[in-house]
Amino acid sequence: MKHDVYLITGATGATGGAAIEELLSSGAHVRALVHRDDERAASLRTSDVEVVVGDLLDSHVVQAALRDVTGAYFVYPIMQPQLVDATAYFAHAAKLAGVRSIVNMSQISASADARSHASLAHWYGERIFDWSGVPVTHLRPTLFMEWLSYGFQRSEIANHNVLRVPAGSGRHAPIAAADQGRVIARILLNPESHAGKTYPLFGAEELDHDQMAKIVGDALDRPMRYEAESVESFEARLNQFGLPPYFIQHITSVYRGYQAGEFAGTNDLVEQITGRKPISVRDYVIANREAFQPGTQR
Repeated sequence: MKHDVYLITGATGATGGAAIEELLSSGAHVRALVHRDDERAASLRTSDVEVVVGDLLDSHVVQAALRDVTGAYFVYPIMQPQLVDATAYFAHAAKLAGVRSIVNMSQISASADARSHASLAHWYGERIFDWSGVPVTHLRPTLFMEWLSYGFQRSEIANHNVLRVPAGSGRHAPIAAADQGRVIARILLNPESHAGKTYPLFGAEELDHDQMAKIVGDALDRPMRYEAESVESFEARLNQFGLPPYFIQHITSVYRGYQAGEFAGTNDLVEQITGRKPISVRDYVIANREAFQPGTQR
């Protein structure tokens, strides 16, 4: 490990940041690809992380970032299109550099007939990595725990004591980015048994949104209810928040699939890979209590 270098994309994001923390705690040398050289990049440098500034859509930057790398984590912003392009650049550069393993962040809705343009792009991204010949592990998480903290969701919880989404009676086991980061790091450090695998990832407990609202309310010590919203109302609300059309098309498609059970399920893969049980919704909300206090806007 002394001479191994691990590249983490999305290094200032939730999963990338958690993966870096786990890798550093194991004594690994980490290189981070960041989009902006800001205070977050400066903070990484203070932790002895090597920082490369650039864009995943710049093939020259990607090739430079992957030079002399042992293993790499690939994640692309869900708000942005061109995932397939970025995957192709990354896969080609990894092959040229002789990278020995890649962990690819996909999603549970990735499929050849996905309604969401982003989910379809994730499916093609998986295939590109497979075709590259570089050993890869695909992660397909259900909805992130952090979904509770997204601006339009957090504002409803904080200011109106309501969990409002078009989830119908669907269920899922929310998974925290911190747990995914630990999975990513563990696979990068010991890739052999994970190569060629596709892992659906789930959190501690499968819940419907009535159950989730009660847990969130109990953690915040105030009443909380779930209000089932129509997809059309949800779409209008996201437009009011000024979110990109690409993302809105994705997430409204996701919730149609969610209502049909596409995000349901549980397993113990997080514990198997990391040796730790995943974070519960209650523990996540308690740890982030300040984000859900009245007056929170975004």
